[in-house]
Amino acid sequence: MIDKRYEGIDKDPTGAMNPTGNIIRDAWVFGLIPETETCAGWTLQGIDALYDKVTREWDKYGHLVSNLLPELRERHQRIYAEAVARARALGWNPELDDEG
Repeated sequence: MIDKRYEGIDKDPTGAMNPTGNIIRDAWVFGLIPETETCAGWTLQGIDALYDKVTREWDKYGHLVSNLLPELRERHQRIYAEAVARARALGWNPELDDEG
């Protein structure tokens, strides 16, 4: 069985505007991993475990950005604004996105 590894959020050709990218960005927001962690080389199981941690954090806020504490809401806004800008610079167009 081949052990597939994630290439890293910084290596995604369209800026990781996908579920895996969202898991990683949300983990940054909640301080579960440092913002320097790209998850390069992580296994699917590692990403799934991170997803579980992220979900537990979101549960505390009803899965709504508007319910986040001000510090977390500001971090979320900054991280996602930077991600969208980077993805657009790489050619990502949300109107053409069919992964969502």
